[in-house]
Amino acid sequence: MIRAAVVDDVAEIHSMIRELAEYEKVPHEARATPEQLREALFGERPAVFAHVAETDAGEVVGFSVWFLSFSTWRGVHGIYLEDLYVRPGVRGGGYGKALLAELARTCVERGYERLEWSVLKWNAPTIEFYEALGARPQEEWSVYRLTDGALARLGGGAAA
Repeated sequence: MIRAAVVDDVAEIHSMIRELAEYEKVPHEARATPEQLREALFGERPAVFAHVAETDAGEVVGFSVWFLSFSTWRGVHGIYLEDLYVRPGVRGGGYGKALLAELARTCVERGYERLEWSVLKWNAPTIEFYEALGARPQEEWSVYRLTDGALARLGGGAAA
């Protein structure tokens, strides 16, 4: 049901990323191209990884994209889950849990001590799903992000 993504999965993963952006109400922010995903996941030195969830018939219905993080306090790597998505028609079928379980298994096998991700505060069904698995919000932390013009200004370049 869960397997590491292969190059032939890129188009389907890209399609689901677009679906996720629609669900999160920010389709204009999903600018990655299939070519960029292919390079990031399967290029010369990939630093991003993916798993896909398949039905018994071999239809890809979900994905996770993740990368390694590092805890200076614990001195070991962890996994940061960038995106987890399961198509609406198969939600509740165990695919999301199986994708997370695969990442947790990877952490345990490799001695990683954290599996972390972000979730939109308004996304109550997803928050309930994560909390039912034992995940807890890190309420004392806020996520900050630099993009576009602010990133370019701080980095000394022209506005994007």
